Amino acid sequence: MNLHLLARKASSGGTSRYYSSATALDSPLSLLHLLYLSTTHYSLHLAKQTHARIISIGFTQNPFLATKLVSAYAAFGYVTGSKLVFELMEDKNVCLWNSLINGYAKNGANYEAFDLFNGMCRSNVLPDDFTLATVSKVAGEIGDLNVGKLVHSKSIQSGSVLDTVVANSLMSMYGKCGELGETRKLFDEIPRRNAGSWNALIAGYANSGDCSLRNDLWEIVKCMQIDGMKLDGFTISMLLPLSGLEETGKWDYGRELHCYILKNGLGMGCGSDVHLDSCLIDMYSRSNKVVTGRNVFDRMKCRNVYAWTAMINGYVDKGDLDEALSLFRDMQVRDGIEPNKVSLVSVLPACSSLAGLMAGKQIHGYAIRKDMNHDVALYNALIDMYSKCGSLNCAKQIFYNSFFLKDAISWSSMINAYGLHGKGEEAVSLYDQMLWQGSKPDMITLVGVLSACCRSGLVNEGLSIYNSVINKYGIKPTAEICACVVDMLGRSGQLDRALEFIKTMSVEPGPSVWGALINGSVMHGNIEMQELAYSFLIQLEPENPSNYISLSNLHASSKRWDAVAELRKVMKEKGLRKTPGCSWISINGKTHCFSVADKAHPYANLTYQMLDDLISTMKGAGPIDFEYF
Repeated sequence: MNLHLLARKASSGGTSRYYSSATALDSPLSLLHLLYLSTTHYSLHLAKQTHARIISIGFTQNPFLATKLVSAYAAFGYVTGSKLVFELMEDKNVCLWNSLINGYAKNGANYEAFDLFNGMCRSNVLPDDFTLATVSKVAGEIGDLNVGKLVHSKSIQSGSVLDTVVANSLMSMYGKCGELGETRKLFDEIPRRNAGSWNALIAGYANSGDCSLRNDLWEIVKCMQIDGMKLDGFTISMLLPLSGLEETGKWDYGRELHCYILKNGLGMGCGSDVHLDSCLIDMYSRSNKVVTGRNVFDRMKCRNVYAWTAMINGYVDKGDLDEALSLFRDMQVRDGIEPNKVSLVSVLPACSSLAGLMAGKQIHGYAIRKDMNHDVALYNALIDMYSKCGSLNCAKQIFYNSFFLKDAISWSSMINAYGLHGKGEEAVSLYDQMLWQGSKPDMITLVGVLSACCRSGLVNEGLSIYNSVINKYGIKPTAEICACVVDMLGRSGQLDRALEFIKTMSVEPGPSVWGALINGSVMHGNIEMQELAYSFLIQLEPENPSNYISLSNLHASSKRWDAVAELRKVMKEKGLRKTPGCSWISINGKTHCFSVADKAHPYANLTYQMLDDLISTMKGAGPIDFEYF
């Protein structure tokens, strides 16, 4: 398609002018319009054609066309073309420098963008407000405080720090670099604040990770509204992830923000509203209100992959794994949305918990077909899924035969896989290999290898690893790590040594530690140790009915009926009832769940009849009759 035809197609509404002659087409205004069309229609081909035309008619030194070309190429991710246009310009003004710096920054080439800024300063071209705002954003993205301070000093020298946009960018930079004091100082010095100023300050507090600043953050939000600024989508999207973590119990900020969204028409729509709705779903899911999150999801007018993933992840966290897998299928079948890497990582734990090896393999195959199988997080999730579904060989193939940069989670996942399958020696060998390659263990790695030693009876190896990690790598013992050591000693029959270890722990023994001691005591029939451990466990978890039931059964086995009656009375007064245990099995792609004394299943009668027949057979009463099947 030639430029004359493209120019004619550029007319809109049937009333715009037609570029019917070469003279009209070759004017700078027409060429600028064609470059504009190339970006709005995302046509690199049109941009290159226009560029060729600019060269052929000798307009390469036109500053307006060159600046637009630099921006157009950068919009397509073709920064090499942008740099070529820039280098051919003899007179490089500040607008041209800004276009190139901004193009590199938008394409994630942050270090190159700052190198260009240095080159601009060396060329004696004074940066303007746009330059400084862009480069301060770059400093924040790379987290380089020294670079950010340099930009700040340039802003002070030129007086640009008084500009609201520049000040907002500097505030954002300081917030991302963890300098909350500098962020607040800049905010207080801004002559004219806008919504972006308040958002930059709120973002600094929200990203600080300091829970003690939570009340200050909400006070800032109130002051923002008192100052006449309305919360926008960006403000709310920063606040919602914190709302589900409120510890005060005084205010339900999540519901307040939801009401604000509905009142101001910010949600339940399309475009940027989808992001807000996804944040709402995530907030409710983390607050154990998945049903409310599902209501938000069902009322959305349009959903993207992020909304679906947020809802799937909510069900996985809740433990409703069937619904999570059902939604994963609906996302593709009903809405025709292809899952991304995050979707796959979110749904794989559902396959692990349901022992859905076939579903897990299908997800793995999908990742391979879509060339998404090079992501380390996805690899780690696949290793975990295969090991929990009983396919250790598949987990090993991914870990050993795949070319991906293994992180600490990769090593820990494979060590846990060996431990889960009772291969403690292989887990210890892999742990040694990880150290030999220079990777440092963390708490998760240590728990994994100690658990593997525990299951395989490798007590000496486990204690040696524990002591070396604590002394050499400076990892502080946690309740989980100590529980592994207690479990390891308890299983090997060294109950007195386990109790002595508990007494010398540097952390307060929690339920996991006393539970580990109980398991060892039960295995070796030490009733006194069981009673001691249960007494501490009930003090730590007074609302857990399982502890009372287990201790009651222990007393019953010793015919201590008074103690049994006392425990039953306490449970009744507290209103505690033990949640029935359940198990599940997948048949023909459908998961069947069975609870204790459950008669709700449509085949419950046949199931109990089969159970009675099995019991009779075990007692030698006769063969099983399978005719009713």
